[in-house]
Amino acid sequence: MKKTLCIDVGGTGIKAALVSPEGELLSERIKISTPYPCPPERLLDTFKEIAATFESFDQVTVGFPGLVRNGVVSHVPALSRSTYGGKTDKNLQNQWRGFSLEIASKEIFSAPTLVANDADVQGAAVVNGHGFEFVMTLGTGVGTALFNDGHLLPHLELSHARFRNRESFDIQLGNAARKQIGNARWSKRVLKAIEAFDSFLYFDQIHIGGGNAEFLRDMELPKNARIVSNVAGLLGGVRLWNLESK
Repeated sequence: MKKTLCIDVGGTGIKAALVSPEGELLSERIKISTPYPCPPERLLDTFKEIAATFESFDQVTVGFPGLVRNGVVSHVPALSRSTYGGKTDKNLQNQWRGFSLEIASKEIFSAPTLVANDADVQGAAVVNGHGFEFVMTLGTGVGTALFNDGHLLPHLELSHARFRNRESFDIQLGNAARKQIGNARWSKRVLKAIEAFDSFLYFDQIHIGGGNAEFLRDMELPKNARIVSNVAGLLGGVRLWNLESK
């Protein structure tokens, strides 16, 4: 049985677990606090810890909180900050931009490795494969992914578009904003954001995940919206390989 080591890199924590081809957890999930500052070398050191914890696996998937194309990092908001929720550090930003994370990770794990945006990975686990589907993850920031009839579309950083008060979806719906205005106001703001996204995406279904999605469970969501398990950030790591092979 092929075992996939699935890693979900978040702004506050890095989770990892072994997953079966059927998407079932084969191990306990481990979580390591995301180190700050976190240049590429420091994240790779964390990957070495994870590799030592899980001795046997056949392939690896890394969900990364930023724009990744062909395994190369183009932009990463969270890890470009020297402290959690702090301002962007130009030096860190420059270290990450153009970094070949997939190649570097493959060398550490000594196994076939895929690195993709974390929302893309989560979406791979939750989409139903019919029509135009939008995935939105709510955590430290906001992640987005697009699927058409089950096919993953090229990643776009849609959350960095302007939403309200001259600020982006990412800032207005991020964890710092939730803490500042409270869960009730923040939840209503998320509903307005869903309407705003739908006004130009015209999605058939929206899947809402991430650690902060739980604060929406008492809200009346649109009929084409559903909240998905945060475990999908790991389970999608298996299905992503199937999508890549198509």
